[in-house]
Amino acid sequence: MEAKTPRLGRPARLSREQIVEAALGCNLRTVTMRDIAERLGVSHSALYRWVNNRDELLDLVGEVVVERILPTAEPTADTWRQWLSDLAWRMHDQFLAVPGYAAHVAMPHRHNPHAFGRLHDRVVSAFRLAGVSDDMAEQSWHIFGLGVVQWLGAQQMGHDFGPDAPRFDLFLDVLLRGLPAQEPGS
Repeated sequence: MEAKTPRLGRPARLSREQIVEAALGCNLRTVTMRDIAERLGVSHSALYRWVNNRDELLDLVGEVVVERILPTAEPTADTWRQWLSDLAWRMHDQFLAVPGYAAHVAMPHRHNPHAFGRLHDRVVSAFRLAGVSDDMAEQSWHIFGLGVVQWLGAQQMGHDFGPDAPRFDLFLDVLLRGLPAQEPGS
């Protein structure tokens, strides 16, 4: 077995995992790279050696959150609706646990293509298992994602719905009973 050559210079004080964990403790709607550097106790320039900019930071956070919310089991023709309900509740718990994350995701922005691509593919697969066309599965993905994310974003941004605020369990039940999308009149 060949011995490893020691690396010259100081050992790395940072990792992408540390950076993401630091970001998860900040309000993601307002966090700056300087905030993350201060939280980690490193220089602003040291952080940029690991993460190029705020968008890349939010991409890393998105990857971690999507990994946490995706159920490990695959949906089936018998379980697709329960699978989507489980996913929505995981979104509820994880998105609201990270300050500003639901509000960030609910606002127009560029999504991490890798992380949200995985989420998209799994949700579309669930709707296909419900027996709808590829087009209706895509439409259902948009309705499901938009509905859940907008509800969570509104909740996190503190929109005052008054004493009759829609409960997530009721909202989700109505949403899922209406999905998958069908062509009007069919």
